[in-house]
Amino acid sequence: MEPRNFDGDADRPRPAGEKQTGRVLVIGPYLRLRSGSADAQSESHASSSQIVRNAEARLDEAAGLARAIDLVVADAIIAPVNQIRPATYIGKGKVEEIAALAKSLDVELVVMDCALAPIQQRNLEKELQAKVLDRTGLILEIFGRRAKTKEGSLQVELAHLNYQRSRLVRSWTHLERQRGGFGFMGGPGETQIEADRRLIQERISKLESELKKVQATRRLHRAGRQRVPYRVVALVGYTNAGKSTLFNRLTRADVQAADMLFATLDPTLRALSLPHGGKAMLSDTVGFISNLPTQLVAAFRATLEEVLEADVILHVRDISHEDAEAQQSDVDAVLRQLGINPDDSGRIIEVWNKIDRYDTEQREELLNIAARRPEDHPAMLVSAVSGEGVDALLAAIEERLAAKRTTLDLSIDAADGAGISWLHRNAEVLAKELHDGRFDMTVRVDETKRDIVVNRFDAVPRLSA
Repeated sequence: MEPRNFDGDADRPRPAGEKQTGRVLVIGPYLRLRSGSADAQSESHASSSQIVRNAEARLDEAAGLARAIDLVVADAIIAPVNQIRPATYIGKGKVEEIAALAKSLDVELVVMDCALAPIQQRNLEKELQAKVLDRTGLILEIFGRRAKTKEGSLQVELAHLNYQRSRLVRSWTHLERQRGGFGFMGGPGETQIEADRRLIQERISKLESELKKVQATRRLHRAGRQRVPYRVVALVGYTNAGKSTLFNRLTRADVQAADMLFATLDPTLRALSLPHGGKAMLSDTVGFISNLPTQLVAAFRATLEEVLEADVILHVRDISHEDAEAQQSDVDAVLRQLGINPDDSGRIIEVWNKIDRYDTEQREELLNIAARRPEDHPAMLVSAVSGEGVDALLAAIEERLAAKRTTLDLSIDAADGAGISWLHRNAEVLAKELHDGRFDMTVRVDETKRDIVVNRFDAVPRLSA
């Protein structure tokens, strides 16, 4: 659907047709930023980015979020805002025009691509005579439908309750339509039942207790992996950047991958085979998005611990997207919230995905841009669909992992079965030859185990060639 700029034109043709379940009107109430204005500074601070986003790309993303939960987007329009109104976010005139449009389209839901205060949401629902969902609520709704694991479901419900706690009002009776499950779009049936704040707080406390148990189990699994000489490589990136497709390409797995926002939510781990026979664990994580709700960053921190613990992080970018630079900035902002320095070139590899969308001339231009980057901040050009560039990416991953480990030479009695077994469990055995009843071995170990190997086996560091 072609997004339209809604700026006072109330006489445009309206689509005809019967009412459909889940019809939604998407509104992009984007500030007209004036250089030096307080609003411009506020918007810049809120987005944690100095990169100005394309309004149509923002609206298209909002419509994509709605479609991701099977809503029918009846129309998607941009409603420029000169100044945010405390009562309704947008001005009275635009509220009236949107109300008329919503009525003519016979929609059940209006999505506002911004963060609404509870009072703004309530007032808009009264004026528009339709359910109103802001960007945070829409993202939480998607996460609620996509979470498959127990941990994911607990995290989403916790974030949902914390968000909903401030929005417990009895003003939606005229919009009632009972549906099952927790969420924002099921009408007030669920929220009316749980309207008492004490009951919600009790539920939040119970969820937090359950999450602590799940997180403890995850820590045990992680500790178990650390006892095996497998390093962790994590995929991060903007939603729909192609992480899951790349994950499948690298690991020959069958994780769901679709041209859809937040197609993957729950984290997945698979073995990754490196070019010279080594192994690593590859983790696919939830995609990031601009203005990611703080509730979700906090709630999914446990899930994202795989990223925090990763030895190498692949920042996968959809380099063909018109807002690629802004998306990179958004991902960097979330990484900083997690305590990760996005400029850590020793740990992060930038992956420019979807180069298959470029023709030969455009691809050459892209290669030239990548070649001009500093040596300590390279960009790996790949196509997760065709496999182009994947071998070079694997080599780069192996090189980064090897840089974090020490290569040692040692000689061990062939009768020392316990010692040999320990080395195989705790180090990467690169070479092993039997000479006169002794094994001459070359192993690669983590810094944490280097001194143990040196002292126990009288190992010596291998000199660089």
